[in-house]
Amino acid sequence: MSTDRLSPGGAMTDHRTTETLRRALRRDVPSTVALLADEEDFTAMRQYGTFAFDDHTRYLAHVEELLRTLAAEGGHTTLALFDPEEFADYCADTGLDPDHPTSRSRYTAERAATGARLTYTGQSLATLVPLLVDTAVRRATWEYATMLLTDAGTCADCGKDIGQAAFERASRLLVRLLDTAGPGTHHLVCSVPAGDEQLLAVLHTTRDTTGPARLDSSAGAEFVTVLATGIALGTPGGVVLRTHTPDAPARLHGWRLHQGRLRPLTEAEVFDAYCTDARTGEPISPEPDVDYRAGFPLTADDDTHPH
Repeated sequence: MSTDRLSPGGAMTDHRTTETLRRALRRDVPSTVALLADEEDFTAMRQYGTFAFDDHTRYLAHVEELLRTLAAEGGHTTLALFDPEEFADYCADTGLDPDHPTSRSRYTAERAATGARLTYTGQSLATLVPLLVDTAVRRATWEYATMLLTDAGTCADCGKDIGQAAFERASRLLVRLLDTAGPGTHHLVCSVPAGDEQLLAVLHTTRDTTGPARLDSSAGAEFVTVLATGIALGTPGGVVLRTHTPDAPARLHGWRLHQGRLRPLTEAEVFDAYCTDARTGEPISPEPDVDYRAGFPLTADDDTHPH
């Protein structure tokens, strides 16, 4: 018979071993926290009696403490947004009681799997919340633009899938744009109206003196999808490019999306676009150390047929 099981020291050793194993196992289990980022969403959740908080600021402090605790345990933590309206729909669709912690937990797991999310690595909530909201907006924009491309149908003239052809064309235009822009750090913005929505995509890239531009593949896909939506729908829109290179002023170029093509803006048009208040129409001062330049010509090898 083992004396470890009979002696106090043996029992303590066995207990410590159990706790060590549990902590090791806990590190292998990912955690998910769904955040009520703004006061309006927080207020909406207060209708449920099992929701324990009554002050948003205090709630955020508790969430931040929870995130720090989870990080200290060494596990992987994902942060998502909790949408009360979507949660209510989820409960209605699944037959769950919305006024129950288990329902909130299940929704959180679903949200983390399918919605916008970030990995927590010790950042403050003041840093994380804007990033998380921006991620959610970008994802919603990409999903809506993808839906519009899917629903675009086929071209009456050539029988091609309009959405697919527009996406391929937008991809070629982006490659041409980055190739022609040359070395530097590039910041691109594409804006396209679609119904009552204004679709916006932002892309950051860098390019050395040799080799292709480096960019995040997800952000690149979002940019191309928004541009493709404007091409497929034939709506007006625009692309602007800001380029930074060492020891030189930033360069600004612009293009107008017209009938599925990117038409270069003149230097005066680029200046007017940046130096006019969009809300009032009043002139505003130009930025220091910025050159306002005309857009350069762009083709996608199929300019005779935008779709």
